[in-house]
Amino acid sequence: MAQKLRRVLSVASECAPLVKTGGLADVVGALPAALEPLGWRSRILMPAYPGLLERVGRTRRIWRDENLFGGPASVRSCRYEGLDLLLLDAPHLYDRPGGPYVVDGHDHHDNHVRFAALSWVGARLAIEGTSDRWRPDVVHAHDWQAGLLPSYLKYAGASTPSLLTIHNIAFQGIFGADQLDAVRLPTWDFHPDALEYHGLVSTLKAGLVHASRVSTVSPGYAQELTRQEFGFGLQGVVSMRADRGELQGILNGIDTVVWNPATDPVITNYSAAEPAAKAANRQALIDQFGLADPSGPLAVVVTRLTHQKGVDLLLEKLPTFIESGGAVVVLGSGDPGYEYALGELAARYPQSVGLHIGYDEPLSHRLYAGADLVLVPSRFEPCGLTQLIGLRYGAIPLVAATGGLRDTVVDATPAHLADGTATGFTFSDIDAGGLGFALGRAVDLYADRDAWARLRAQALETEVDWGTSAAAYAKLFTELI
Repeated sequence: MAQKLRRVLSVASECAPLVKTGGLADVVGALPAALEPLGWRSRILMPAYPGLLERVGRTRRIWRDENLFGGPASVRSCRYEGLDLLLLDAPHLYDRPGGPYVVDGHDHHDNHVRFAALSWVGARLAIEGTSDRWRPDVVHAHDWQAGLLPSYLKYAGASTPSLLTIHNIAFQGIFGADQLDAVRLPTWDFHPDALEYHGLVSTLKAGLVHASRVSTVSPGYAQELTRQEFGFGLQGVVSMRADRGELQGILNGIDTVVWNPATDPVITNYSAAEPAAKAANRQALIDQFGLADPSGPLAVVVTRLTHQKGVDLLLEKLPTFIESGGAVVVLGSGDPGYEYALGELAARYPQSVGLHIGYDEPLSHRLYAGADLVLVPSRFEPCGLTQLIGLRYGAIPLVAATGGLRDTVVDATPAHLADGTATGFTFSDIDAGGLGFALGRAVDLYADRDAWARLRAQALETEVDWGTSAAAYAKLFTELI
């Protein structure tokens, strides 16, 4: 007799491949397939942003509310590319121009209401179930956008356990206390031990206080969040949950079907067993951007162009890297000042710097396939997927030793190179000097082509899928129920 699958309701503001602004979407979209063989079947609740209902095709209404925070709403169920989706159709909240969070460079004025509504509906589905007779055993809330879900469950006296996963504590869903009634939160719980955050309300803090358990996306990040320099003002409540044994760091994986150099349709295929064709991808990348073939490593940067991602450090140290024989291709967008400065760098070194402002998914695959190095000098990084994709494609990660970057990349010290465990380069002094020294080490090792080939082989053989991480989530869910 087949084992009955237990049920997870995953609640998030985005999910790949439908809507993606960052790594959160990749996690939400990839984890369900990894959980199902372990006995957990997921349904994903997310907003029905413009065009999503048309894109997914046929849907079935399984829940409705005539007045969800100012207008009628329903939840539509469908299957899409292997995912069991629940789309919250609330036109007064989600049918508008712009992205999920921003329009014309500014946050939507009512983001606190829009995502409180998402949390509210998640709680109602957990408490009431759906018209197709489904009710979750566990609720999995992601980041501040679902941060109020554990609070709504608590205030309703619900027994359904909840897990809150922090993907990036820098974003906290803060709004004024005068909005408590508008989002159906009790004024009696507006105090420092619950909803209050320096006279305001933080949806992420609410989730940290009220969730049954809390997780982050790497063990290193879990430790960092208890410290003032990383906690963004919430280190106290995170430390409280850690002291109670209620905080766990679980590394992200990547979708190794989507990210597979042996089958990737936009590149010349290669694998750990047969890596020779990676050279053809390197040449194709050089040709695409009109670069000269560098004597040193060809590096790529695939990132949001922000201070957090260390773009200023790259701008300071890339000229030295280029003059020592390296070349770089950058794919990303963000701060206009960084975009302009990278444009100037490309104009200064037209044969050594390629630049694409914006985001292009197929191009990102070609960058990883063609790169010798992938650069991730982030000042903080909860987990990071870029370095994991780099490992999968044999693009050696060069990363700052923080959060999940430190957890996933083994530094190419002489000892690690000798015992075959090295997978990349790390630097602990997260400043221009630290980055410059790591780049110099990479250039020096690249000159020893045999040593570089061994390092690349180890990277290609590194396990970066969801297997181990999904098992940790399944164990945690089981403990919760």
